[in-house]
Amino acid sequence: MSLKARITDDMKAAMRAKETERLATIRLLTAAIKQKEVDERIELDDAAVVGVIDKMVKQRKDSIAAFEQGHRPDLAAKEAAELTVLQAYLPERLSAEAVAAEVKAIVAELGAKGPGDMGKVMGAVKTRLAGKADMGQVSAAVKAALAG
Repeated sequence: MSLKARITDDMKAAMRAKETERLATIRLLTAAIKQKEVDERIELDDAAVVGVIDKMVKQRKDSIAAFEQGHRPDLAAKEAAELTVLQAYLPERLSAEAVAAEVKAIVAELGAKGPGDMGKVMGAVKTRLAGKADMGQVSAAVKAALAG
């Protein structure tokens, strides 16, 4: 079953169970997926759907930080609940050690020497680790690998 089909099935289940918060989050997700499909005039595959979910997860994390800074725990809790629903659709994330090992392997393959090669390495890393790792964590691992 594709990821889009799973999301649709979960939306129907949330409707039947009258889980309003979960349903609202899933509807936001399906709207974002449809918007990307309409904008680019393509049918999204699972990898592209994971990219959309990743973007929404990052937005939720940023919002939580902003709401906590603004002393709005009610809004931060709402965003945290949405974040939990969205993360259920992401594949299992790699550990920090696994990310560092992948980055070192890619740096060795490309023959990257220093910080000037950051863009080249990040391009290769993004294609290989998309959806499998947090890109902020990946970026830090690439910087560490190129500096050392």
